[in-house]
Amino acid sequence: MTVKVARDQSLPMRSILHVRNHIVSVDGTIEEGGNDAGPSPHDLYDAAVSACKALTVIWYARRKGIPVEDVQVTTERDASEERKGVYRLAATLHLTGALSAEQREELLAISQKCPVHKLMTAVTTEISTKLGPLP
Repeated sequence: MTVKVARDQSLPMRSILHVRNHIVSVDGTIEEGGNDAGPSPHDLYDAAVSACKALTVIWYARRKGIPVEDVQVTTERDASEERKGVYRLAATLHLTGALSAEQREELLAISQKCPVHKLMTAVTTEISTKLGPLP
């Protein structure tokens, strides 16, 4: 899969993110010199783990016949020590449905095993960047 980001020159920093057939506007915050015309890269990073947790819980509950009705994940960011090498995310899992305490705990445990959570905490990600040909 390829992800593409192309600058939208109608605003100082806004770019358009293309993922398969999906298009998302991305931008810097006002404080960063952008127009806040879309989520920032940090927002997308945080959203990735939040969405992964929600989808993982839904998938698991369906597979195991657990009667979850709604799944919401609220994630709070603490980037106050990011420059020191610590980036904190605090995710809260909100579940509705006729769930026992044991099922709720099981779904919480599963949410912590989502693939993006693992990528962010237990896997070494290697990123290479190169220059492409001039258009």
